[in-house]
Amino acid sequence: MKKAKLDIIVETSAGLEAGFTDEEYVKRGVKVASRAEVFAEANIIAQARSYGANPEHGRADLGMLRAGQIVFGFGEPLTALREDQEMAATGATFFAMELVPRITRAQAMDALSSMASIAGYEAVLLAATALPKLFPMMMTAAGTLTPAKVLILGAGVAGLQAIATARRLGAVVHAYDVRSAVKEQIESLGAKFVVLDMGGQSAEGTGGYAKAMDEAFYKRQREQLALVIKEQDVVITTAAVPGRKAPILVTKEMAEVMAPGSVIVDIAAERGGNCELTVAGRTVMHNGITIIGPTNMPSLAPAHASQMYGTNIVNLLKLMVNKEGALKIDLNDEVIRETMVTHEGQVVNARIREMLGNSAEGMAKA
Repeated sequence: MKKAKLDIIVETSAGLEAGFTDEEYVKRGVKVASRAEVFAEANIIAQARSYGANPEHGRADLGMLRAGQIVFGFGEPLTALREDQEMAATGATFFAMELVPRITRAQAMDALSSMASIAGYEAVLLAATALPKLFPMMMTAAGTLTPAKVLILGAGVAGLQAIATARRLGAVVHAYDVRSAVKEQIESLGAKFVVLDMGGQSAEGTGGYAKAMDEAFYKRQREQLALVIKEQDVVITTAAVPGRKAPILVTKEMAEVMAPGSVIVDIAAERGGNCELTVAGRTVMHNGITIIGPTNMPSLAPAHASQMYGTNIVNLLKLMVNKEGALKIDLNDEVIRETMVTHEGQVVNARIREMLGNSAEGMAKA
C-alpha cells in the first residue's frame, strides 16, 4: 500500500495476535491510532470481520462509517441481508471478500481460499491431537503400529489441504466429493477417491463450488457413506454451499457406527455443521466419539492468516488505485462489480438484491 502511494493508519494493537507490534508499524511509516480515529480519518477501512460477519461488535462501527467511505472485509453478505441494508444506509461502499469471483484473474484476491487452506491444515492437527492413535505406520521393537484411517468429506480448498496434511502425517486417506471432477486432484495427493452411486445426479455448481441438492440426494448419500465411515478413525467434514446452511453428511446414527476413540472434525461448524452432533465452538463426546466443532479456524495460525489475507486485500485494492494513489472504482471490472455489496446508499450486488426481493415478497405473503 505504501508503494501505491497510500497513507496508512492502523488500530492500536491490531497486529499483536499475529506477532506484529505497534512499534513495527511505526518503523514502516504507519500511524497507530484508536479505532475511532481510524474510522474518522481513513477513506478505506480494511478489516477481517465486518458487520455482517460480526453482528455483535460490528454494530458499534456503523455509527462511525460515513458516505463515500470504502470497507473491505468478510461480511457473510448472502445470509446477513438485514446487515447488508444497514451497511448501505451508512452510505459506505462495502466490498465483501466472500464474493470475490473464482476466476483466474482473481485468484490472488480469493480470501475464502486462503482461509480454507488454513482450516484444512488445522483440522488435521486437531484430529491428530484428539485421536488416541498415531497417524503414521511405525515399525518398532514392540511391534508394528498400523496407520490411522482418515476420511475427508469435501474436496474443495480446505478438503484438499486436509488430504495433503493427513498424508504428510502418514495416514491412509480416503476422500469423497459430490463433484466427480475432483477425483484426479484427490488421487494426485495420494488419497483414494470414494465412489458412491448417486443415480447420475450432478452436484457441480458455479465457481467450483458444490450446489445445494434435494433431501433425497443427501439421504442416499448418507446411506452409502455410513458403510465407509464405519471403517475410519477420523472423519473431517468440509462441505459448504455459499449462502446456505451446511448440508448434514454425518447423522447421529452414522457417527455411532464409528469405533470408540474415533474423531470427527467439522470444519463447517460455523454454517450449522456437516455432522448432526456438532456444536459450534465446542468439543463434545458421544458414545466414545469426539466431535470437534471449531470456529474461526484462521485464528489458529494468525501470522500466516494475516499474511495471506493482507495480500488478498492489497491485490483487490490495486484494482481501484491508480498510479497517483487516487481511487477509481470501475464497475465494468467483473471483480469489482461482483464483490461490491453496497454503494451510494443502496445494496447494489445483483445476487443480494434478488435475495432481498424474494425475502420481501415472502414477508408480504406472510
